[in-house]
Amino acid sequence: MPVSDQLKAEFLLDPSVVFLNFGSFGATPRNVFETYQTYQLELEREPVRFIAANGPAYLKKSRAALANYIHCEADDLVYVPNPSYAINVIAKSLNLQPGDEVLSTALEYGALDRTWNYYCKQKGARYVRQEITLPLVSKEVFLADFFKGLTPQTKAIFISQIASTTGLIFPVKEICEKAKQKGLITIVDGAHVPGHIPLDLGELQADIYTGACHKWMMTPKGCSFLFVRKEFQPFDPLVVSWGYEALFPSASHFIDYHQMQGTRDFSAFLTVQAAIDFMKKHHWEAVSASCRRLAHSNYQRFCDLLGTVPLCPIGDEFLGQMCSISIRTPNPEALHQHLFDQYRIEIPVMRQEERTYIRYPIQAFNTQADLDKLYEALQEIISQGKHIAV
Repeated sequence: MPVSDQLKAEFLLDPSVVFLNFGSFGATPRNVFETYQTYQLELEREPVRFIAANGPAYLKKSRAALANYIHCEADDLVYVPNPSYAINVIAKSLNLQPGDEVLSTALEYGALDRTWNYYCKQKGARYVRQEITLPLVSKEVFLADFFKGLTPQTKAIFISQIASTTGLIFPVKEICEKAKQKGLITIVDGAHVPGHIPLDLGELQADIYTGACHKWMMTPKGCSFLFVRKEFQPFDPLVVSWGYEALFPSASHFIDYHQMQGTRDFSAFLTVQAAIDFMKKHHWEAVSASCRRLAHSNYQRFCDLLGTVPLCPIGDEFLGQMCSISIRTPNPEALHQHLFDQYRIEIPVMRQEERTYIRYPIQAFNTQADLDKLYEALQEIISQGKHIAV
């Protein structure tokens, strides 16, 4: 049995669907999901003991496992439901003054653009979405494009490590290095990074970093993290609860402020070790490399079909396991639904202002046959003169 078929059997995905949307919502392996359900059952059997006594100990152990995986100190990270929550924590309490600027790119995740716009407007600051030339040609050109947006009013930088819509890997390490030289706060959205490409927060040196474990790390949904370097902690809690001015404070105000915020099921946070163990068991570095090869080897083929060009040189510098192709369609949402209804293909078709992209991610269970089915579906749609203009 091929490795992809063996690994597909480890997931709970509907076998009738060609699942090419791992970047939006990851899927959870069976044994990781069973770990999740074990914690949920413990919660239901003795909810007070789970939430008030055992839970904090479980969370501490899980934070230690994640910290070891992403190379940081456990007390410098907290679990959050998603990166949008994390960036709301930061943007709400970041000390921005009227006239200050937050420098970003015009290729960021739309929900976080909205977050920064909202809080910058409240404070009289400005959110700067710097244009980046596409297709990318080199790291040097990207950096030159990005830092054209730098002004004396710039106080912080916000940037994705892997952009959602385009799937491009940005040179975040170099951006953080230059920003530090200029005394700027660096805030990185790494939603697509953990489990996708190597992440070493000690090497990256971002001041603030958020990542999702429920995408490429394959934990259950609602499991993400916020990392903040000690000199910037604790930040105001988004929800003020028992950890604020705690009766029995821990050694970390950061943990106190953000870890326990009222009654909620945090079982998903406790599955990180199981997800790491799953990746180790199945030699995930080799699996990921195989997925990248499959994704990259088909990129030009899809660009040719849709009458466009790759968004970057095809290789590991700017591409992981996702490839996005510019597509001309009058109604991206209708095309997405048509691909699902008529062909049983789950794939995102996403707007980025005036541009639209179709993005295929390759995970362990995907095969060349999945991409062939997508190719044939797009061919047929084009021949029918529906949904796509070429």
